[in-house]
Amino acid sequence: MNAIDATNVSKHYGSTTALDRVDLTVEEGETFGFLGPNGAGKSTFINILLDFAKPSDGQVEIFGTDCQRDGVDARERVGVLPEGYSVIERLTGRQHIEYAIRSKDAHDTNPLDILDRVGIRDAAGRKASGYSKGMAQRLVLGMALVGEPDLLLLDEPSTGLDPNGAAEMRRILREENERGATIFFSSHILEQVEAVCDRVGILQNGELVAVDTIEGLRESMGGGTKLVLTLDELRDSTLAEIETIDGVETVASVGDSTIEVTCTNDAKMDIVVALHQAGIEVMNFKTEEASLEDMFIEYTGSRGR
Repeated sequence: MNAIDATNVSKHYGSTTALDRVDLTVEEGETFGFLGPNGAGKSTFINILLDFAKPSDGQVEIFGTDCQRDGVDARERVGVLPEGYSVIERLTGRQHIEYAIRSKDAHDTNPLDILDRVGIRDAAGRKASGYSKGMAQRLVLGMALVGEPDLLLLDEPSTGLDPNGAAEMRRILREENERGATIFFSSHILEQVEAVCDRVGILQNGELVAVDTIEGLRESMGGGTKLVLTLDELRDSTLAEIETIDGVETVASVGDSTIEVTCTNDAKMDIVVALHQAGIEVMNFKTEEASLEDMFIEYTGSRGR
């Protein structure tokens, strides 16, 4: 069974289209990254999953349950970290977790264990009014973890976290996935997604423009490999000769004796062999895989920062 099934989902606010005929399947047990610049429609899609917003067209299901017709049943298996969630300032951290335990009927859960897991056990008795933004984000993540949900829906989960906090968040997501949970999280911070995701979807202006593994996205961009070679000499004919090799996309000189070639993985050795046969010695070479940021820019024309 799929964890998420979205079919032809659109959402219009007057003349503004927030989502445009989105078709998306997230497999059970998968870690899926939902990418897009701010305003792309990521939060709108998550709100439809949670039945906080109704689609103008289309249908969304969580584990086979329609999110609009049976929203309460669909949400029973979900832990949520919403974007911009406001903690209740008069309640302590422990009281927030206890509230989540009651809401989810997860009475065998120790609230201090949850707070320890997200790194704020020492602040269990402090009112949330004294929490930093990062501590509040950790607290809401802890609330999402209560009851070991089958699906974690996280909207910009690293907001407010310092680098150590972001690393701890990634560790928790890996642990949750290892116990069998499906992870679906939106982000515009590409390093977070690249570090943990099995697949990614890229949303641009409400339209899902790509869904694939990161390696699959690289291949769709012509292989996504950049080969940087330092030669003992760079002849006038060298660039033109390399351009004729199958799998080569672009060739450019970046100095008196260095060239950069974008190509498929299979073409890398052919380039080195061709240079050797031409009597040109390769003094040094390195390969660089296209990063998720490179691919994001390719699909959206923006840096997602």
